[in-house]
Amino acid sequence: MSQLKKALSPIMLWGLGVGYVISGMYFGWNLGLQEGGTLGMAIAVFFIIIMYVAFSLSYAELACAIPKAGGAFDYANRALGKNVGFIVGIAQAVEFIFAPPAIAIAIGTYFNLLVPQVPIVVFAIGCYFAFTSLNIYGVKAAAAFELVVTFIALAGLVLFAIVVSGHFKFSNLTHNAYPNGWIGSFAAIPFAIWCFLGIEGIANLAEETPNPQRDLVRGFGSAMATLVAAFLITFIFSIGVSGWEAVVIDNDTGTTSDSPLPLVLKTIVTEQSVAFHAVVALGILGMIASFHGLVLAAGRATFELGRVKYIPSFFGKIHPKFQTPHVALVANMAIGIVALLTGKASVIITISVFAALILYSVSMLSLFAFRKKEPAAPRPFKVPFFPITPLLALLIAVFSLVAVTYYYWQLALVFVALMVFAFVLFKIFVRLKD
Repeated sequence: MSQLKKALSPIMLWGLGVGYVISGMYFGWNLGLQEGGTLGMAIAVFFIIIMYVAFSLSYAELACAIPKAGGAFDYANRALGKNVGFIVGIAQAVEFIFAPPAIAIAIGTYFNLLVPQVPIVVFAIGCYFAFTSLNIYGVKAAAAFELVVTFIALAGLVLFAIVVSGHFKFSNLTHNAYPNGWIGSFAAIPFAIWCFLGIEGIANLAEETPNPQRDLVRGFGSAMATLVAAFLITFIFSIGVSGWEAVVIDNDTGTTSDSPLPLVLKTIVTEQSVAFHAVVALGILGMIASFHGLVLAAGRATFELGRVKYIPSFFGKIHPKFQTPHVALVANMAIGIVALLTGKASVIITISVFAALILYSVSMLSLFAFRKKEPAAPRPFKVPFFPITPLLALLIAVFSLVAVTYYYWQLALVFVALMVFAFVLFKIFVRLKD
């Protein structure tokens, strides 16, 4: 049996879409300030928001026309052939598999603020075992959990804004706002993308939605609107307290921080205060929402590659009782734990961003090719202002990929080597299988 259970309602899709991304408001985005300052990061985020809005609308057309668990892999496989399909499938898997370990490191960092005697890595690995198990148990239970923690995580951002609002000064937003000029804006791109990376995971749940043609469009639209509002609240109120430097550098250690909101709070309240503990606790839930949601999406991405036998078919197995991709989930956990043991969240984020930009670019090419190749195929939803909308997403994605490659060329080489290695194994595996 290789059919997934249809158990996701529209509100669950919204919760998953926001949940995939919400951790980006609690950590990671602040590293872009070190590169671009307030204005440089704002410019990067402005264009990335345009890309994501255009991409989400375009991606929704593909998701509704081809409602399969493989998402971008299935779209490219059908529109551009199996070689390109495999490349996109691996890029999607890399994005979804490498993002969770970065989040797990941040979860451990936040937990460590509350329980400093327990090492960060213990909390991080514990998250993997707990939420991989939950995803194996069942998608409905997993999505219901995601919905609850997403609401709580959003409440945490609102609480943070309320606590710091009395200390907000507009002058802090303009102080040293553009320290590195336009170069800083380019270097901030990976961290601007991190603010929204993962929302495309909604498409991977198409097979588990009773009415994907209606619900996926609503899921993408409502989730994107929520995330833009959440980022603006976080960005403005964080920097407005003491300037962007205070959101990046931990004065106690002199190093960059993976916990920006507690860093801001420490400038106005004590670490023993109720407000500090509340925001940290809610931040942990926010990151758990993203971690758990991306673990779910990664399982579907790896499962689909196994189901069509582009990788060993046992990855495409479904648990006989729970109807979930248990083998894919466990395999992804093993890779993720190895990645998090490096302790380098910024490196893991950047590799995940490389994979995401490949996915975005090729997905837009898939939309153009699918329109031309199968003009009569049913399209329950059509992207507005075609071809301008997908072309805009494609151009910004390609430009971002070039910029990120230029400023992080060593990590680009690592990513390319990983993709080439996977493609060679794919060709060997398919040849042996045939």
